[in-house]
Amino acid sequence: MKNQIKNLMLGALLMLFSVSGFAQVKSDYDKNADFTGYKTYSFEGWQKDSDKQLNDFDKKRILDALKSEFDARGMTLVTSGADAAIALYVVLDKKTSTTAYTDFMGGLGYGPRMGWGMGVGGMGMGSATTTYSDNDYTEGTLVVDMYDASGKKLIWQGTSTSVVNEKPEKRDKTIPKQIGKLMKQFPVDKQ
Repeated sequence: MKNQIKNLMLGALLMLFSVSGFAQVKSDYDKNADFTGYKTYSFEGWQKDSDKQLNDFDKKRILDALKSEFDARGMTLVTSGADAAIALYVVLDKKTSTTAYTDFMGGLGYGPRMGWGMGVGGMGMGSATTTYSDNDYTEGTLVVDMYDASGKKLIWQGTSTSVVNEKPEKRDKTIPKQIGKLMKQFPVDKQ
């Protein structure tokens, strides 16, 4: 029974970290910018060596998901003369999470009897064992900056942070889902 509970706890922990559908998203924007006036955008590239942290497949997954989200908001990707410019940053951090599981084994015993008459007293004992488990994982943060192309002024920034799934077939599904969650905070809704 003790091992079943421990295995269940470890399984739940591993499932939590292997499912990278959870993304923490944040955004901020220029309240004075008229986002309905931005009809075209250009991709300014990966910033600060971000392109070196990703393989070509993940770059394509991210770009395709962003293009789909901007298309759904009536914006068109162009190579020159855009109303807005998009710059992308990626940060990958190796992290370790430690989980402690304590298994209590209680003992039987008798305590002192209070009140009138004779009492029976005694002692009991128990034990506890704590097991520690380390889990290494990669946390990824994607930052999407949108600039007004004419004034080179930042008008929107979105950030998505989540655990990176090691399986490419999972990333095919989770990357668009996470970018969709991020883009829900964009000032223009889908059309």
